[in-house]
Order: sequence, then C-alpha cells, then structure tokens
Amino acid sequence: MSAMSAPLNTTVEPPASRHESRLARALRELLTDCRVAALGTLGEDGLPSVSMVPYAVEPGHALLVLHLSALAAHTGNLQRQPLASLMVMQPEAPDQPVHALPRITLQVRADTPAAGSALHTACRHAYLARFPEAEPMTALGDFRFVVLHVLGARQVAGFGAARTADADELRLALHD
Repeated sequence: MSAMSAPLNTTVEPPASRHESRLARALRELLTDCRVAALGTLGEDGLPSVSMVPYAVEPGHALLVLHLSALAAHTGNLQRQPLASLMVMQPEAPDQPVHALPRITLQVRADTPAAGSALHTACRHAYLARFPEAEPMTALGDFRFVVLHVLGARQVAGFGAARTADADELRLALHD
C-alpha cells in the first residue's frame, strides 16, 4: 500500500514435480482451509492493533487477498506502514488441546493493486470465489482489494512441531 515499495514479481512457477513434506502440506491446508485471520498492524500512535479479516488465496501470484474498507483503522495503518503480521489458526475443537492448535504467523507486506489491472481482476475473482456474498461490497467506493506478499512465517503444526518457513516455500504453498 506504499507507493515507495517496488512491486515484487510474485508470479510463481511450480516445479514439474516436487515432494511436499508433512509440515508443508499442513501449512498449505491451513492457509487454504481457513477463511479468517488476525491481522496485526501498527497504529498511528505506534501501538499494535489486531483485527479479524476474511482472506482469500490468489494462487496465480501466490498472494493473500483482503477486501478492506478505507474507514477501517487497519487500512490506514497499512497505508502508513505496509509491513504487518497475519495469523491463521485452526478453530478450537472441544477434544483438542489448545496448545497444539495448528497455526501460522506470517510476516507480510501489503500493497494495493491498481484498479483494472490484471492483478486486481485476479484478486477480485479469488476473493469472490471464496466470499460470493461480498460481491455487493465490491461496488462500494471505500472498499479496495489489498494483496499481502508473504515475507516469511513461523508455523506450529501441532505440539512439538514448529518451524520457520521462508518466502519461497510460502509462495509454493499458496500456488495452486
């Protein structure tokens, strides 16, 4: 969301065949199965703020997509500081210990694709495929699509199964 940041080339070409580890598969499944995340941004006052955001995966560019209102505090926060954190977590289940819940905390850089661009169209398609009920909101002038470029992450796939994932692995997990 910063005009100062150079766009990343995020088009991902998957290898013809690749072995996917158990942790990589768990990471991919968590990101594609869950629909909401906690977005951590920094407020104008420098204090951290966390918001719930629905998100979609845009596999062609290996990005996460948000649809945000200009009226939301997190939108202004991302405009001032495009670096943020996004946590996706498996929902709690009565028979599962909460300390073992699979989760991933992503370090991301937010950007807004230009209206009418191929990326904007791809983001709109991905978001509405996941949230068709949001279609009327796409016509509201204060809403915009925001892409999250993954920079790295910390994944917990269960008790005793934690690791750091780099941007390349994350882009492969997001790629269809």
